[in-house]
Amino acid sequence: MELPCCCLLLLSCLQSLSAHADFFTSTGQMTDLLYTEKDLVTSLKDYIRAEESKLEQIKRWAEKLDSLTVTATQDPEGFLGHPVNAFKLVKRLNTEWGDLESLVLRDTTGGFISNLTIQRQHFPNDEDQTGAAKALIRLQDTYRLDANTISTGNLPDPEHPRGKSNLKYFEFQLEKQKKAAEEEAPKQKEREKRETAEKKKKQKKSKKAFSLIPEREKYEMLCRGEGIKMTPRRQSRLFCRYYDNNRNPSLLLAPVKQQDEWDRPYIVRYLDIISDAEIERIKQLAKPRLRRATISNPITGVLETASYRISKSAWLTEYDDPMIEMINNRIEGVTGLEMDTAEELQVANYGVGGQYEPHFDFGRKDEPDAFKELGTGNRIATCLFYMSDVAAGGATVFPDVGAAVWPQKGTAVFWYNLFASGEGDYSTRHAACPVLVGNKWVSNKWIHERGQEWRRPCGLSESE
Repeated sequence: MELPCCCLLLLSCLQSLSAHADFFTSTGQMTDLLYTEKDLVTSLKDYIRAEESKLEQIKRWAEKLDSLTVTATQDPEGFLGHPVNAFKLVKRLNTEWGDLESLVLRDTTGGFISNLTIQRQHFPNDEDQTGAAKALIRLQDTYRLDANTISTGNLPDPEHPRGKSNLKYFEFQLEKQKKAAEEEAPKQKEREKRETAEKKKKQKKSKKAFSLIPEREKYEMLCRGEGIKMTPRRQSRLFCRYYDNNRNPSLLLAPVKQQDEWDRPYIVRYLDIISDAEIERIKQLAKPRLRRATISNPITGVLETASYRISKSAWLTEYDDPMIEMINNRIEGVTGLEMDTAEELQVANYGVGGQYEPHFDFGRKDEPDAFKELGTGNRIATCLFYMSDVAAGGATVFPDVGAAVWPQKGTAVFWYNLFASGEGDYSTRHAACPVLVGNKWVSNKWIHERGQEWRRPCGLSESE
């Protein structure tokens, strides 16, 4: 019987260790800590009430004896001359003071300490505190916030609990901007006439200058909403439409709303592609399975955690819930691509300052074994579902081309990682910006090459 007991002890130890697993990397899982703390506060209040009750009894005893001893010590012999008083003195010193001693020594901390000991297994550890502190520094650097701004909660979203006190400031700034715009309007018209001829030259220079900026700076600029802007001519070629994917049977009666986000690489957004009920069900299924997101080491191929990917993820299959199969079929309907060789649906929740720095979804030529175990070829395309709105930050940016796609709950963005020839499209290098305010939930569907031979035929040139 000793061996099973040892095994149980080991399992309990492993469970307690797993409880410390990177709280700071998932805001969704951190919500459990609020309920843990709430339970501890309730337990603490029970302890305080027990202590107050004990002290109240001691106080009444002290007040009673105080008045008694004052009277007795004025005429000790006369007081003890009464046999009842003498008996009561002996009785008090022999038994009642012993009872008081027991009352004073009575431990009321048991319930609270026991609860605290149990809950401490689920507390964040030093790594979590360090990770959260680094996240604040990362947010300061990326969004150019001074220490006072972030410490006092003056963050961009005025509706956020820490930002509501600054609502007047935001209103003042908005009114100030409106007045400035009205005063500037006449001057702007004259300026536009003078700048029309120089506009194209400036755009070319701006694009060239942006391309010379280090990737890290471009990434942070795009996260802040800065960087190059698409020319009006290119913007005029972006449209929104009702899309049935060449009269796909599943879309004939209810075509999806498709919106062009970028032209090169071609990025589209599908609006209202996933319902709130489906989102909540996915989150419900994924939350217990969330684990620290990993990256594949390009040298060893081993999965490992990295400081540049701060999130937790879980994988959901069609066997987990029939709804997952419905979503897979929906992706197949709008993209026209085979889902049988695609990876399972990956659900991700970002933590404090959660981010994923610039990376490729597809395997490059120097990573020939990237998806060898799957046997389904390279990742031909990415479908990214946004399952929450993000109050500030959290954009998906493409540093090489200057594109920024902002989270919008219930939508999905789609792009091809490979050209039709099978060559990688290096302009699809992208990143998830740090979440400044809010909670970011996404899910990914990575679609692979195998099975797409007739759905997306090979091109004749590498860049086709």
